[in-house]
Amino acid sequence: MSKITLEKTLELSSLFYLYKNMLTEKQVEYFELYFEEDLSFQEIADQLVISKAAAHDAINKIIKTLNDLEGKLKINERKIKIQGIIEKHNSSENKEVLELIKEIEEVI
Repeated sequence: MSKITLEKTLELSSLFYLYKNMLTEKQVEYFELYFEEDLSFQEIADQLVISKAAAHDAINKIIKTLNDLEGKLKINERKIKIQGIIEKHNSSENKEVLELIKEIEEVI
């Protein structure tokens, strides 16, 4: 796996928090070790008593799973669109619009 950019890491983190409950406990552990604790594949392998290749494969599978889930469900895409709409109308002087924005922010 090539180096993951900061932008891609942030995107994967967003997907992870949206879809975390759809992953296995092991997948959550691998993701957190690699992306949150910034451990290398070798460090993950040493900690979990697996091969470096197994750690690498597991991370790649998790990334694919997260991307597949987003591709099908598009929750993150919708969330980003909603946030854009909120930002666009957040400076409105219309009380009803501001109340609606407040309600929407409580949901997302």
